[in-house]
Parts: sequence; C-alpha cells; structure tokens
Amino acid sequence: QVQVVESGGGLVQAGDSLRLSCAVPGRYLMGWFRQAPGNEREFVACISQMGESTYNVDSVKGRFTISRDNAKNTVYLQMSSLKPEDTAIYYCAASRMSWAILEGEYDYWGQGTQVIVSS
Repeated sequence: QVQVVESGGGLVQAGDSLRLSCAVPGRYLMGWFRQAPGNEREFVACISQMGESTYNVDSVKGRFTISRDNAKNTVYLQMSSLKPEDTAIYYCAASRMSWAILEGEYDYWGQGTQVIVSS
C-alpha cells in the first residue's frame, strides 16, 4: 500500500494564499481533489509523473498551480486568490495511469486536509 500524506490546510480569509503539500513515495501521476460540505468529491488538478504536463479545472484556472519536486517525493497545490467556495477537504491521490482526471482512475488516496476560506 502506498501512503499518501497531505498537509498545509487551514483557515484563511478570502483573497489569501495557501500551499498544500502531498508526500508520496515513488513516481506517479498525481492529482488533487476536493470535497465541499454537502457535495461530491471533485477533481481539481493533476500533474504528470515528470511534471511536464498539468491540468486544472476551469474554476481554479489562474488561481491554483500544481507542481512537484520529485527529489523530495512531494507534490504541491499553490492556491491564491482563495474564495469562500474553495472551502473543502482537499485530497491528494496517486494514479498508476499516465493520465487521469476521474476519481476511479486513482489508486492511492490521502486522508485529506481541511481548507476553510472565510469571507
């Protein structure tokens, strides 16, 4: 079993920035998902194994940036211009596929880290 561990969540104000980190051993396609209260979990962003390709959903384009440091086995989600609607539990996940944006295509999941954005 591959252990995926997120960190960096917290309580911030609208307009603030926050960086989430995700530690995972090995080289996988990595994705960030989030689940807001009362909603289903949704895809946010993913990054290829070597970091040459990334993809963000439209709702976070221009505000969130996914990146990775393979030397540190860590993936990041830099979030800026945060909005109250970004409030959610953020999950990091690893996939053995070369590219994936569907939840079912990810094999290993972290426990999640809470992000709360106050207005």
